[in-house]
Amino acid sequence: MIDINFLRANPDAVRENIRKKFQDKKLPLVDEVLALDERRRALQREGDERRAKRNALSAQIGKYMREKNTAEAERVKAEVVENNERISAIEAEAAEIAEKLRKDMMAIPNIIADDVPIGRDDSENVERERFLEPVKKPFEVPYHLDILERLEGIDLDSARRTSGQGFYYLLGDVARLHSAVLTYARDFMIDKGFTYVIPPYMIRSDVVTGVMSFEEMDGMMYKIEGEDLYLIGTSEHSMIGRFMNTVLPAEQLPLTLTSYSPCFRKEKGAHGIEERGIYRIHQFEKQEMIVICKPEESGEWFKKLYSYTVELFVSMGVPVRTLECCSGDLADLKYKSVDVEAWSPRQEKYFEVGSCSNLTDAQARRLGIRYKTEKGNAFAHTLNNTVVAPPRMLIALLENHLNEDGSVNIPPVLQKYMGGKEKILPKK
Repeated sequence: MIDINFLRANPDAVRENIRKKFQDKKLPLVDEVLALDERRRALQREGDERRAKRNALSAQIGKYMREKNTAEAERVKAEVVENNERISAIEAEAAEIAEKLRKDMMAIPNIIADDVPIGRDDSENVERERFLEPVKKPFEVPYHLDILERLEGIDLDSARRTSGQGFYYLLGDVARLHSAVLTYARDFMIDKGFTYVIPPYMIRSDVVTGVMSFEEMDGMMYKIEGEDLYLIGTSEHSMIGRFMNTVLPAEQLPLTLTSYSPCFRKEKGAHGIEERGIYRIHQFEKQEMIVICKPEESGEWFKKLYSYTVELFVSMGVPVRTLECCSGDLADLKYKSVDVEAWSPRQEKYFEVGSCSNLTDAQARRLGIRYKTEKGNAFAHTLNNTVVAPPRMLIALLENHLNEDGSVNIPPVLQKYMGGKEKILPKK
C-alpha cells in the first residue's frame, strides 16, 4: 500500500506507475482515492468543530442551570441533541469512507524501482547473470517423473486416491534427499547469520490481506471452513505477520530470519495443476528467508538475499541464472524482484526455482510494522526470498546429477545429511 501523502502530492506519478504495470483498469482509483481522501478530511474538520461546539454548549447549559434559566437551558439541550446526531452521522460516514479508501489504496500497486524493465509478463523478464556452465548430457535425460519412478522414489497413484491431483508420496532415498536439501538449506542460512524459525502454518484473514494483494489471495490461499484461518502459501506470510502492529526498536534492525514450513497453494490460474510430475503441486515444503530493515538498507539486502540462493545452488553443482522481473510480472506489493532459475538438461533451458522481492514499505503499511526513529515512528522495509523449495530443487538435482545408468550422484555438500551415501541407485 503506497503512502497517501505521496499520492496526494504525486498523482501523475502514481498513474504512470499503473500504466507501467499494464493495469490501466486501475487508473480511475487514483481520482477516487483523492475524492474520498478530501471528503474524509472535510468530515474530520466538521467533526472537530462540532465536538468543540458540543463542549461550548455543555458549558452554556451549566451556566443557564445555575441562573435557573430553564427555558434557555432546554433550548441549548435541544441544540446539543441536534449537534450530537450530526456527529454520529459524521462518524458513520467517515468510517464507511475509511473502509472504501483502504480498499482502494490496497488495490493501487506499489511504486516500482526506476530500473525495473518495462514489460507485460514473465516472457519479457531480463536475464542478468549466469553461474556455472550448463553441461549437455551425452545421453537423453528422461522426464523427472520417470527418473523418480526408476528410483522408486515417488507414488502418485496412491496420492491421487487419498488426496487428489497435485499431491504425491516421496519414498526411500528420494524422500531422504528431499529432507537433506531442506536441512542443508537451514544450516546454510544459519551460517549466514539468520535466525531459524518454525512458524504457524495457519494465519488469520487480516494477516493474509496484509501480506498480499486480493488477486494473489484468491489464486493461492486455502481457507479453513468455519474459521477465520487460512493455510499459508509460504512461510513469509506468517513470518511477516508476526510483526503486525508492532513498533520495533531501531537497534534491533535488521531482523534476518529463515523459516521452514509446508506450503499449500490452490495454483489457480493459467498454469493449472494438471501437469504430469511435481513441478506445480498443491503441497510442498520450503526454506524461506525474510528481512525487516530500515529503508536505507533494503537495496543492499535485496542483492544479498538472491545471491545467497545462487550460492546455495552453485554449492550443489546446479547451474543457475538470475532474471530481473519486468513491470508486468511484479505483484502489486513489489518494488523490485529477481527470479533465480536452474538449468534443466532435459529441456536445455532454465526454469524458476526461487524468487527474491523487495516490497519497500508497502507490506509494512498494510500490517502496521514500524520502527522507532529520533523523529518518531517510521514504516520498515520488508524483503523475502526462497532459499529452496525441494520439489523443484529435486528436479534440478535429479537432472543435473543423473548418470547414464539411471543413478543419481549426491552432491558432496549433501552427503553428510544422507549418511555418507554418494549415489542413489535405480531400482528399475
